[in-house]
Amino acid sequence: MTRGANWRRPMWGAGAALLLLLPLAAMAVTEQVNWGAGDFVTFAAMLGALGLGVEAAMRLTRGPLRPAAILLLGVAFALVWVELAVGILH
Repeated sequence: MTRGANWRRPMWGAGAALLLLLPLAAMAVTEQVNWGAGDFVTFAAMLGALGLGVEAAMRLTRGPLRPAAILLLGVAFALVWVELAVGILH
C-alpha cells in the first residue's frame, strides 16, 4: 500500500455518503427533486464504480498518466449522469 493511502478509502466513503444525502435533503426542501429508491441505488452504484476506478488509476498509473486517467473517469461519470438525468445524447 502506498504512503497516505490509508485515508483515501474512508474519505471516498464519506464523500459518497454526503453526495447521496444531497438529493435526499433537496427532496425534503423542494418538490423539484423527486428521486425514488432506484435512483439512489443507481447513483450509489455510479459512485462506487467511480471510486473503484479512481482507486485502480491511483494504483496502476504513475506520472502524467494518473491525472489524465482520473480526469477521463470523471468525464465518463459526468456523461453517464447527464444521460441518465436528461437524455442529452439521444
